[in-house]
Amino acid sequence: MSSVTSSFPARIELSGEGLVLRDWTEADLAAMPELFDHPDIAYWTPIVSPFDEAAARARLEKDRRLRAEGTVVLLAITVGGGAPLGEVMLRRSPEGMEIGYAVGPAHRGRGLAARAVRVMASYAFGQLGAERVILELEAENAASVAVAAKAGFRLLDVPLITGEEKGRPYALQTWGLDRP
Repeated sequence: MSSVTSSFPARIELSGEGLVLRDWTEADLAAMPELFDHPDIAYWTPIVSPFDEAAARARLEKDRRLRAEGTVVLLAITVGGGAPLGEVMLRRSPEGMEIGYAVGPAHRGRGLAARAVRVMASYAFGQLGAERVILELEAENAASVAVAAKAGFRLLDVPLITGEEKGRPYALQTWGLDRP
């Protein structure tokens, strides 16, 4: 389906479940280290660590380049379009549309990740024609397993994805949600 291989829009703002998922802007650069410079995020995600303002600027530039290439969208998770509380990602991969997320430590426990994942999945199904969206996560990451289940995903019977990131081996499970 050609819509699945076309570029992403230059601007994206998605609303639902009490959230606004919006583009990152230069005004967010100062807030990004508070969200991403944390041991949990350093351990469980490929986000660079330590995460400072230079890392924030590099991430914003990478986001814009990857979106222009049509491969990845990174959106700030907000309530009402205000200050960023975390991030949700949508990436085109050979396995389908993959969603990833990270919520700042000060904003956890509010269901932000599960709600953001559901909003992003709706976008992938409704606007991009995806048949399935996936999450790739480590079984030991209890918080992410809880998000996957709460967002309605099910563990797929597919081989683990193994590799190494930041000098540590990982084995990722694939969780899927099919088009409603």
